[in-house]
Amino acid sequence: MPKINGNEIRPGAVLDHNGGLWAAVKVDHVKPGKGGAFAQVELRNLRNGSKLNERFRSADKVERVRLEQKDQQFLYESDGMLVFMDNETFEQIELPAEILGDRRPFLQDGMTIQIEYYESEALNATLPQKVVCKIVETEPVVKGQTAANSFKPAILDNGVKVMVPPFVGQDEDIVVNTETMEYAERA
Repeated sequence: MPKINGNEIRPGAVLDHNGGLWAAVKVDHVKPGKGGAFAQVELRNLRNGSKLNERFRSADKVERVRLEQKDQQFLYESDGMLVFMDNETFEQIELPAEILGDRRPFLQDGMTIQIEYYESEALNATLPQKVVCKIVETEPVVKGQTAANSFKPAILDNGVKVMVPPFVGQDEDIVVNTETMEYAERA
């Protein structure tokens, strides 16, 4: 496995650290007035979900792990487990629903998502960056109201609340960015 310097850690990188596999969630580069610069990294354990805050100096070496990525199709959910199928081999795997965290409502039947494997163990699942959702409830469109940084709340068909521009009405399809969980554009 390749070793990288502590200042090369980026969000989303998977590291072999303290005998476990950790994903970098948040990385802040700090340069204090005294002493050397360091990267303050928030890590999430890929196996049990625990979190850890760690400081890495540029001289520190960490092992970066390359995960194999496969596109798999979501079939159904049963007893808190999500069932996915490999589109090439038609093998089915089950992953716990909490692997998607607060992005779980954006998972739709038949959706193709990316699952990351370490050796043969499925560790992580990533939704497409943009998902189309329908607005089920929002305030009516007000004529003459400009789109000058004024957003209104809307509830989507999956129960998630997002802020949308004033010109978007009820029963319209919109595109939501699943990384930021914000309105992106009309569908």
